[in-house]
Amino acid sequence: MLVQVSHMVKLTLMLMISVAVGVVNIYAWRPIFDDYDRKRFNGYVANLVPSKYSMTAMIFIMMLSFYYFARHVEKLARTLFLWKIDVHEQKEKVYDMRRWNEALVTNMLPEHVARHFLGSKKRDEELYSQSYDEIGVMFASIPNFSDFYTEENINNGGIECLRFLNEIISDFDALLDEPQFRCITKIKTIGSTYMAASGVTPDPNTNGFNNTIKKEEISDKERWQHLADLADFALAMKVSLMNINYQSFNNFMLRIGLNKGGVLAGVIGARKPHYDIWGNTVNVASRMESTGVLGNIQVVEDTHDILKEYGFRFVRRGPIYVKGKGELLTFFLKGRDKQGSFINGSSVTLPHQVVENS
Repeated sequence: MLVQVSHMVKLTLMLMISVAVGVVNIYAWRPIFDDYDRKRFNGYVANLVPSKYSMTAMIFIMMLSFYYFARHVEKLARTLFLWKIDVHEQKEKVYDMRRWNEALVTNMLPEHVARHFLGSKKRDEELYSQSYDEIGVMFASIPNFSDFYTEENINNGGIECLRFLNEIISDFDALLDEPQFRCITKIKTIGSTYMAASGVTPDPNTNGFNNTIKKEEISDKERWQHLADLADFALAMKVSLMNINYQSFNNFMLRIGLNKGGVLAGVIGARKPHYDIWGNTVNVASRMESTGVLGNIQVVEDTHDILKEYGFRFVRRGPIYVKGKGELLTFFLKGRDKQGSFINGSSVTLPHQVVENS
């Protein structure tokens, strides 16, 4: 009765009712109780408590019992209410923590790899690996940043240099949010070197296309579209760095190496998992960067043959010696013969360069 009412209101109400009943028993119904006592106890009334008083006392005892019960129910209801609030807050904290963990894992790992680890319980020692037959790999470095970096008092012990490098890398990362570059995955940064790959998808034979389509049914131009997007991304990085140079009055230049082929991808580490790719394709892409020329994007012949079909313009550099690979015929990617393509960055012209017709 009156569950939502405070126990003090209940006590006041029950006390008023009990007093009213006691008054009625003792004064209004006094003759009835006295006549009942005489008829039942046959003259022993003097040695007993009159019924009017005993009945009133019982009512007061019942009142106190009901008050204790009401108070107990109220305390229990309040405890349950506080528990519900605490459980609700804990659920919100768990939900927020899960969202933060998902965001952190998604930033550390590619989206499909993050889903692999978040979708079910994985043991720390379980290894994730995936082989790919046709992907693009890019290394882009800023070699003259090492000359810019100094640990002097004027730049707060090198912190200002690090902040400037963070601004450059952040601008490169922002390019990946554009729809055109959705097939490109940032692998890592090593000092001032930026590593990315294209076509890294859950199905090694589709490179981002519908899983129901067989590899044989996809044309070469569709299969290597992600490599063309990676080349556009490299050109966009040059434009982005050129804009930063214009705003900061610096003269940083990128040295980029591109390659295509098969790799093995996987996640290593349990405490700080890291997604990386390995293989001969990665080694050649790294060599294209290290043996390249400032302001240029260097590729080998098979990569040049594919990108040429997409309207990219090249300058032949000629054969160069690559450690562990011997002499390789290489080309410099200069731009794209396409309206609305990215602006070409500055480059260093070599005496023996020969411009090829697209």
